[in-house]
Amino acid sequence: MNATPFADDLKLDSYWWDDVPRPALAPVDLPARADVVVIGSGYTGLNAALVTARAGRSTLVIDAEDAGFGCSTRNGGQISTSIKPGYESLARRHGAERAVAILRDGHNSLAWVAELVAREGIDCDFHVSGRFHGAHTPAQYELLARRPAAPAPGLEVPTRMVPRAEQRREIGTDAYYGGIVFHNHATVNPARLHQGVLDRVLAAGATVAAHTPATRIAREGNGFRVTTPRGTVAARDVVVATNGYTHELLPWLQRRVIPIGSYIIATEPLPPDLVSRLLPNNRVFGDTRRVVYYYRPSPDGRRILFGGRVSHDETDPRVSGPLLRNEMVRLFPALADVRISHSWCGFVAYTFDELMHCGQREGVHYAMGYCGSGVGMANYLGMRLGQQVLGLAEGRTAFDELAFKTRPFYTGNPWFLAPSIRYYRWRDSRPG
Repeated sequence: MNATPFADDLKLDSYWWDDVPRPALAPVDLPARADVVVIGSGYTGLNAALVTARAGRSTLVIDAEDAGFGCSTRNGGQISTSIKPGYESLARRHGAERAVAILRDGHNSLAWVAELVAREGIDCDFHVSGRFHGAHTPAQYELLARRPAAPAPGLEVPTRMVPRAEQRREIGTDAYYGGIVFHNHATVNPARLHQGVLDRVLAAGATVAAHTPATRIAREGNGFRVTTPRGTVAARDVVVATNGYTHELLPWLQRRVIPIGSYIIATEPLPPDLVSRLLPNNRVFGDTRRVVYYYRPSPDGRRILFGGRVSHDETDPRVSGPLLRNEMVRLFPALADVRISHSWCGFVAYTFDELMHCGQREGVHYAMGYCGSGVGMANYLGMRLGQQVLGLAEGRTAFDELAFKTRPFYTGNPWFLAPSIRYYRWRDSRPG
């Protein structure tokens, strides 16, 4: 095994930025007023802005960092049907009709990204690859095999069980006890997708101002005044699209989203036959452990991208990178001498009910809390949020005005993650 896990030219930035560097947007003067001010230039904010700008609304998008600096260009590029709670759990909480509607919007989010890419002609390596979900114990395999039928027509999920004896056709490891393939799940180059939407937002006439954090939102008559270090803007409507980077600007929202670090490494270039042997069929991969890991081949088939939750508060990729590599080598011993070329992290936003939320708070529109399913849901709900700003009936979603709960004493610092991760690691190590 190599003495150091890192390549000599290690990069501590997103692998995707090699192909799509953060855009060098020309400096712009802030307008005195705009019909719509969008705070956050990730998938949510840009899709909302695209809808309002194309409808003729003067639209300003501002961001504290470069456009797309957050998880929209840092994620693993996998797209699923997005909803973590199952039908039974959702029906107990929200009733059968709302539960079906929530699951349907999850399916809609996957279809929406495919439609967006095709309609707009965005070159982003979009591919319906399917996903293999490995069972880390025999009991978990049986649970996967007993998945309930779809609760309503149109919610069927094409799947195929893969027993352990056939597992090597899907993944080059014996670490799992079989698994399930979800045929409709997809992959994408997330930075190319983001750049494609950004280009179309600019072409639609919206203004995008990077390095322009919002420091205050105040009611003013029938609208708002948004304050930044570069000046103030009067706005008829405000959209908050900050997800895992939601801070003290709006304490009510900050108390309802849980920023969780998600960490990813990319290997140095590998022989293509090795990648195809370990990860055949160009799928994305995950497993049934509660401490999440996810991985996939790079779009060119030359590297493996491997991500997961390896710490509750560590943000140094030099620390998280070797931890991820250890897990990767545990699954794939053939990678024992492979070094890491990129190690980076970003913040996703979880919620206490594991659902994304969309609505208004004191007249301010928001969508956030994608719980690790942001490539599909952030693009989709951003589009719906733009429609809501326009007052269009089709903008309604199943997530609108769901009770968005917090916990006593939670102010945005997830102090409870450390014991939770330790507990789930213990759970994952159990045979049942």
